Amino acid sequence: MAVIPYNWKEVELLARLIRAEAEGDGKLGMLLAGNVGVNRVRADCLDFKDIRSLQQMIFQSPGGFEATQKSYFYQPARQIDIELAKRVINGERFVPATRSLWFYNPFDATCRAQWFGQWNTGRYKSHCFYAPTEAEGCY
Repeated sequence: MAVIPYNWKEVELLARLIRAEAEGDGKLGMLLAGNVGVNRVRADCLDFKDIRSLQQMIFQSPGGFEATQKSYFYQPARQIDIELAKRVINGERFVPATRSLWFYNPFDATCRAQWFGQWNTGRYKSHCFYAPTEAEGCY
């Protein structure tokens, strides 16, 4: 059962986003990127107070995803991308992105302990993940 509202267009958008952001990190990397996106829709805090849909989250400006500015994002979603997007929309969560609202590629071997005041929750392949503290009231 879905943990956020969605329509078919938004499934395709999320599928294209997770491919563009994390295809190089394999299926789990794409699921982690999807977790971050779904978490942003669910969070209602910090930079994501008025984000209520996948489309708003994906095209949020400022603060959205860099991939939406690249031509690779605008390729059609593949079936595997759609299946992965559906999994995170339906609530599957994966460590280290379980509660993460941000991730980035540091282009080196280390992740910062904090990124814009948010704590590192771990790394998977090329991406470092960051989540708010419980005190920030995001969940």
